[in-house]
Amino acid sequence: MSWFGAEIDGPLIAARTVHFAASAITAGALIFRSFVAEPTLGVEPGARALVDRQLRATAWIGIAFTVVSGLGWVLVLTMSLSGDGLGEAVISGALRDVLDLTQFGYVSQVRLAIAVALSICLAIDRSGLWRLLALATAAALAVSIAWTGHAASTPSTLGYLHLVSDALHLAAAAAWTGGLVPLALLLRALGRHPSRASLELDAVRRFSALAIISVATLIVSGSVNAWILVGSFRGLVMTGYGQLLMLKLAVFAVMLVLAAFNRLVLTPRLAATPDEARQAALHALTRNTLIEIALGFSLFAVVSVLGTQHPAAHFME
Repeated sequence: MSWFGAEIDGPLIAARTVHFAASAITAGALIFRSFVAEPTLGVEPGARALVDRQLRATAWIGIAFTVVSGLGWVLVLTMSLSGDGLGEAVISGALRDVLDLTQFGYVSQVRLAIAVALSICLAIDRSGLWRLLALATAAALAVSIAWTGHAASTPSTLGYLHLVSDALHLAAAAAWTGGLVPLALLLRALGRHPSRASLELDAVRRFSALAIISVATLIVSGSVNAWILVGSFRGLVMTGYGQLLMLKLAVFAVMLVLAAFNRLVLTPRLAATPDEARQAALHALTRNTLIEIALGFSLFAVVSVLGTQHPAAHFME
């Protein structure tokens, strides 16, 4: 299949898309818990316990999808490289070679170990230390994807800059895009209790502040990545890679418009005195959050395709 002039391996793109999204949601749920839910719900034990259960469940589901899609990614890539079917790729030793002899295989094993460590932290999760360790390992799970893409193959000192930039890009994407799922869950949980209207407003404001920091990081790190991988305006408009990147930027722009509308228009309405007006704002905010989640998933799909293509800079040399 061809998309924007790029040949697409459907199963590989599907595995990568689910893997990126699941990693981001896992990290996003725990970032959201630490920086939004806990500060907001600290004085409401009942609401905090409910939301905490939902966030832990989201993280567990995210880990499961991350591990399964990661395994699928390794298997599909092995079959693509060897030209073998699934069974033959395993029996012939092609899978072992990918795991033992390639950087991708090594990083995949490290990321599986991180997922196991995160699972242990979540299973215990009885104190602030274990929650901090869970947050750290979840962030590592998302950030370590940088070592599976173009940044890992950029040479010399520029390669270190690219890895740092890509890691920051992934962390920011997890905090914002991955955090939209727990935001929707929290709004739904609090929306059933009109007496907790002030908590909704506080949670949305805290997430908005987190999103602003994340968006700024995405813009700066994305600009650095584009400078390295695209290199010129001609590369942006004349290559399939550049055109896919413009599609990504267009989706990102739509998400920014929705986020700005949520912050500037809908969030102040959560403080409205008439309960009907507050409920209408809450409904609209929840709806827009779900739309942002769908757009975020489409962004992961575009990023998955970009990661399988030769950067535009290669064609401009």
